[in-house]
Amino acid sequence: MEKTKLSEQPLSPWPWQIDVSHVSFDLADMSQQLNDLSLGCYFVNHSNKGLGISQQASLIDPHRFDSSKHMSRTDDFVSTNKAHLPVSAFAPALGTQSLGDRHFRRVHGVKYAYYAGSMANGISSEELVIALGKAGILCSFGAGGLVKDRIEQAIIRIQAALPNGPYAFNLLHSPSEPAMEQSSIGLFLKHKVRTVEASAFLGLTPQIVHYRAAGLSCDLNGKICIKNKVIAKVSRVEVARHFMQPAPIKLLQGLVDEGLITAEQMLLAQKVPMADDITAEADSGGHTDNRPLVTLLPTLLALRDSIQSQYQYSTPLRVGAGGGIGTPDAALAAFNMGAAYIVTGSVNQACVEAGASEHTRQLLSTTEMADVTMAPAADMFEMGVKLQVVKRGTFFPMRANKLYDIYSHYDGIEAIPIKEREKLESQIFRRSLEEVWEGTVSFFNERDPKVLERAMSHPKRKMALIFRWYLGLSSRWSNVGEAGREMDYQIWAGPALGAFNQWAKGSYLDDYKARHAVDIAKHLLYGAAYLNRVNHIIAQGINLPVELRRWSPSKSMI
Repeated sequence: MEKTKLSEQPLSPWPWQIDVSHVSFDLADMSQQLNDLSLGCYFVNHSNKGLGISQQASLIDPHRFDSSKHMSRTDDFVSTNKAHLPVSAFAPALGTQSLGDRHFRRVHGVKYAYYAGSMANGISSEELVIALGKAGILCSFGAGGLVKDRIEQAIIRIQAALPNGPYAFNLLHSPSEPAMEQSSIGLFLKHKVRTVEASAFLGLTPQIVHYRAAGLSCDLNGKICIKNKVIAKVSRVEVARHFMQPAPIKLLQGLVDEGLITAEQMLLAQKVPMADDITAEADSGGHTDNRPLVTLLPTLLALRDSIQSQYQYSTPLRVGAGGGIGTPDAALAAFNMGAAYIVTGSVNQACVEAGASEHTRQLLSTTEMADVTMAPAADMFEMGVKLQVVKRGTFFPMRANKLYDIYSHYDGIEAIPIKEREKLESQIFRRSLEEVWEGTVSFFNERDPKVLERAMSHPKRKMALIFRWYLGLSSRWSNVGEAGREMDYQIWAGPALGAFNQWAKGSYLDDYKARHAVDIAKHLLYGAAYLNRVNHIIAQGINLPVELRRWSPSKSMI
């Protein structure tokens, strides 16, 4: 093997030496020792053999070590001490648990500063939550879009499998269906779900404030105890500010008046932030503002520092990063920018534990970064809110955007031209609009009858509900694998999935049937820790071989 040379930069002034017999100059040995993150590693440079590595070193005689001269060159050292070589670079033991905020791990009772974010309609399934939870990794169940009985079923099953956690449940803000949000909070309080992931919020609602305040109490020493933890996923400064500050007095007073919280809990709620953790949600799948993480995360970190200075919380807020994290490089970048934890989403949807059909998971496993686009969201259709979905292999984005164009141009179903209406019935709905309306009535009678009442006297609102029939069912078709509707599947994903697929090519994770959420979490974190070590070594002037600068997924490494 051709020897590897150091760069011509001065050697680092490490006061250590290595017995030549303990040094390996073999590339395979270097790879093995670099991958052993539990031990530190030392690099030396031999004039003939080039770069060498060892996991043990001893102190140099202090009378011979002069840090002001950056250590004598190797040739000079060897000429007087042929049994030892001076250390040129050093990397300490630095495993996956060193990444991120230790308080996140402590508060949530997890092994890693990492969690799997929710994907609505049960895509973040019970199987996904339980598998990750048993490995000491937090995962949020995708409760958004599900009816009360289905959510309660999930709570009972997950709590039985993970009586001591960790697990979380998602609370998806639905401006058009406040009753759904209220019923979910009722379930979380009833079953003592202690961690809720709040997503897609535009501001605070009485429901999320109720959950937070209802879990507040004081111990014997007067310290505030927070039983109900909130992780808020946000992409806007104004929304982040709401969750970083204490709950508004007006909302708290309303909850006291209704008898939902006590006067003491109202006072305590004014001393703690609305959330324990704020996730900077960048360019993610599903609901997203497509914010770049490199601008969003520093902005929210600065906001956090400003609010901490103002309120002096006894336990400072933590800010994590989600959206666009699909490779170890991205994970490490987030940690290096100051993220307390990282969040994954799209990469978990192709896992065997995800609540998605095999057709969908196979399609996701071949998705590339450019294969995603924006389409109208079912839950915020009237507001023009969009979410990020897969565009390859499905007509959903095109058809969903067509529905929004029609909604924008006409005041009701009756105002739509006959030919346009016939196209809708034959190409998108595959049934008459009257039949669609009947199904819509049945659906909302179970979820929130008030939605129907508001639509009966408002033709445009009625049209929106009819169009939302397609938008809502398309994601369920994808989950259950509805035969004949493959071209209408609504599949949420961000560009992180494409990056992950590219990174996993040639490894066992290239096969979607072999993708397990626990494996992916460990690979991302282990790879990030490995790259952190590599960067540390390169920064000391070591010219590592290209083969050692990257990290590829392997079953043997986790």
